[in-house]
Amino acid sequence: MPQKTEHTPMMVQYLGIKKQYPDAFLFYRLGDFYEMFNEDAIKASQLLEVTLTSRNRNAENPIPMCGVPYHAARGYIDVLIEKGFKVAICEQVEDPKTAKGMVKREVVQLITPGTAIESKNMDAKSNNYLAALSVTGTNQFNVAYADLSTGELKATQLTSVEEVINELSGLKTKEVVFEEAKEVELQTELQTKLGVMISTQQSSEENASLSYLTTEVENKEIFSAIKILLSYLTITQKRSLSHLQKAEVYIPEHFLKMDHYSKHNLELVSSIRTGQKKGTLLWLLDETKTAMGGRLLKQWIDRPLIQEQPIRERQDIVESLINHFFERTDLNEALTRVYDLERLAGRVAFGNVNGRDLLQLKTSLSQIPLLKQIIALINKGEWDNLMADLDHVPEVVELIERAVHLDASLSLKDGNVIKDGFDEQLDLYRDAMRNGKQWIAKLEAQERQKTGIKTLKIGYNRVFGYYIEITKSNLASLPEGLYERKQTLANAERFITPELKEKETLILEAEEKSLALEYDLFTKVRDEVKHYIDRLQLVAKTVATIDVLQSFTTISEKYHYVRPKLTYDSRELILKDGRHPVVEKVLGQQTYVPNSVEMDGQTEIMLITGPNMSGKSTYMRQLALTVIMAQMGCFVPAQSAQLPIFDRIFTRIGAADDLISGQSTFMVEMIEANQALRHATQHSLILFDEIGRGTATFDGMALAEAIIEYIHNHVHGKTLFSTHYHELTVLDQELKGLVNTHVGAIEEDGELIFLHKMLPGAADKSYGIHVAKLAGLPVDLLTRATIILERLEKKEEWVLEATVQETKETKKIVPQKNKTAEKEEQLSLFGLANEKEICIVKALAEINLLAMTPLEALNVLHDLQQQLN
Repeated sequence: MPQKTEHTPMMVQYLGIKKQYPDAFLFYRLGDFYEMFNEDAIKASQLLEVTLTSRNRNAENPIPMCGVPYHAARGYIDVLIEKGFKVAICEQVEDPKTAKGMVKREVVQLITPGTAIESKNMDAKSNNYLAALSVTGTNQFNVAYADLSTGELKATQLTSVEEVINELSGLKTKEVVFEEAKEVELQTELQTKLGVMISTQQSSEENASLSYLTTEVENKEIFSAIKILLSYLTITQKRSLSHLQKAEVYIPEHFLKMDHYSKHNLELVSSIRTGQKKGTLLWLLDETKTAMGGRLLKQWIDRPLIQEQPIRERQDIVESLINHFFERTDLNEALTRVYDLERLAGRVAFGNVNGRDLLQLKTSLSQIPLLKQIIALINKGEWDNLMADLDHVPEVVELIERAVHLDASLSLKDGNVIKDGFDEQLDLYRDAMRNGKQWIAKLEAQERQKTGIKTLKIGYNRVFGYYIEITKSNLASLPEGLYERKQTLANAERFITPELKEKETLILEAEEKSLALEYDLFTKVRDEVKHYIDRLQLVAKTVATIDVLQSFTTISEKYHYVRPKLTYDSRELILKDGRHPVVEKVLGQQTYVPNSVEMDGQTEIMLITGPNMSGKSTYMRQLALTVIMAQMGCFVPAQSAQLPIFDRIFTRIGAADDLISGQSTFMVEMIEANQALRHATQHSLILFDEIGRGTATFDGMALAEAIIEYIHNHVHGKTLFSTHYHELTVLDQELKGLVNTHVGAIEEDGELIFLHKMLPGAADKSYGIHVAKLAGLPVDLLTRATIILERLEKKEEWVLEATVQETKETKKIVPQKNKTAEKEEQLSLFGLANEKEICIVKALAEINLLAMTPLEALNVLHDLQQQLN
């Protein structure tokens, strides 16, 4: 039997720590490197593109090994986190000089995709949320989430997996924590649909030091999710979490709700085509000056309001800023000098701020009195709430002003962080260092004069300390016994004197003690700032709010937006000369064609017809984005706007497969339609674009008509429904709440010209071949398509025989096609049918074969065959 490999004490220590973190890369500190071994090393060498070596390479089974420099580790950690891995940082936790045996090492932090706070790839204007999920009963899904970099902590209760997916999708969370070994099926579903990392946390007692965070949480089910989240953060971060804010429990129904399909279709924060910010509503609205303002803007886009009063308060501030141009200019300039107060507060709590971070904090807080002064010139009451929370925390400003050097170095271990005059002992050390070095320089001059050796110099190295150096050519000029010999070199001798040795001790002790004391003083300053984190976070939120509102103002003024009138009780929707805000920004105001949307209190459905590429989808998105902007508190792109306050927006726009779930375009279409039909209310906005096009013509038409009727008879929400089924336009005669509208288009010399203007009534035809011509299809193909179209329009007869099955809920429409026309259509696949052929087909259709004998049927068939010949 092969003998068991004996591991060194170091490898025994490594393997013991690695066993505790099997799902993470273990960065094991050895000197100036973080080393990885075995499978970690093999995998990391590929992911990080570093050299794979081995430990004990001459052994029978060498251990794979790779490492990264300690000073450059952050970049490598960022790469692994971005790729969806965890990294455990293992450090020495005792002084090697006093250690007996192996130096003790422990994991000091576990960095995961949801807990990363310092990644260079992290967008300053984006949150990085870690979520936790618990299921406490039938349809009770409790979600808690936190951004470790800002301290934000929120929680809610949802009633379905579908709502969980919507919520986590909106948060863009990268990691979700579950209680260990629970809800495995749900974990798999979230992994599949959202691509999130799933982590587990053993049930544990609440951290007493964080109990204040949940004092206002009354719902025990929601508390269970918060407990999982806080336990995970405590165990992985192993440091102060004092910057976490009290848990805020919110109710999703208190905001305008949109499922992840609708957010995707409307391109609120990411483009469907590129996945980037450009071309989105966020791209349009983001004129924020601060990182925290940018993050808050994203949150407002994700959750517009539904209460009239807070919307009006935001509108009032935007209007006041529009009316005070010069004050707003000064306000914006002040905001540009405000750093990320939220994340600076988080860094203070985490204990990883340096001197420059504190200087940024002081600079930011110093702008607050100026902001208050500017706002005082504008304020007529609408700013009162914000003004009350604009606290410049003078205690922190004064402390940093006294303590931190204006040219503070990045590293705390290099000194030059604490100002002169802040601490008496530090000043004494610095005086000793400065005077000592001056004394050395003075001594050198004196000794040159005494000995007459002009090349005599006093130097220093870490091994021998300070010394007097004389070249061998000058040794004869040196009086015997003047100095004590220290070191002999090839061309010089080095000496010391008791006086020089004494000064050396004083200088070196001063330098060492100065650095240690300076580091200690800085940590005390940092800990003192920690006491003001709550106030810092409050002023950060206030500044972020002001920043978003000035951003709304900048956009509204630049693009000539108007203040919308919002009402919850009235169902009237009047948008005069509305514009799609993003398309208008791309095209320019001069070329964009505005369109109105007018639906009185009785009108529930607007049925839109018109050619492809004429602007139907843009028109529908335009309304949705206008509603979202209005309920965020922003002004809107229109000549005037009166809008009801909507509770939900549902969209079915564009064609897309759900490849991950293996669902076709039509299935996705039906799923999204089902969401609206089941959850929409009379206060909802529904946008359906070409419902039914993904299946056979009559199936699609039947579904489209049934959906329209269902919305009209049961849902009663404001609906824009675009279609190519012109047969549906007759529904305005049956459904009182439906009106027809169409996109104007004209033909000139056989060319189709889109007017991009919405007109009353139904379109006369679809112009499909014209659109194909614009797309550049071959001329021969277009000519053939025109011939076929003319024949079909002339020859085919469509019969919509409705078989009505009355029920309490709906009626089912079953369209049928004339059988003779169907046979003609099949025959036409082989070329144009002449009049004789058509007569023969009709004769075949009218023959009653069941009433004939075989011989009679054969004779009839023979006669028809002769006619064809």
